[in-house]
Amino acid sequence: MMRSANKARGEASLTLESGTVVLRPSFAALVAAEEELGPLFALVERAAAGNLKLSEMVALFWHCRHDADAKMTRDSFSESVAKAGLSVMTPALKILLGQILSGQ
Repeated sequence: MMRSANKARGEASLTLESGTVVLRPSFAALVAAEEELGPLFALVERAAAGNLKLSEMVALFWHCRHDADAKMTRDSFSESVAKAGLSVMTPALKILLGQILSGQ
């Protein structure tokens, strides 16, 4: 079943060749991302300055996946995200970074 993002929950969607991935920046997801990437405020600052790395975007998306396909590995997810391109990643990244800043 394909689920769409619930904007009221701060979710974003990412359309990949394997289907739509719903990204939910829950507390647990953001803590996991912060453990890997360092302070989230610094991540937001790097993004605002245009210095966010592709690996950082993918890591944030990976940790925020909701109802994720258990068969998808991080490597295959990373390849799918990179293949989709920045035009697909940017709207989802903008939503997640907005949620990090607003704390909803």
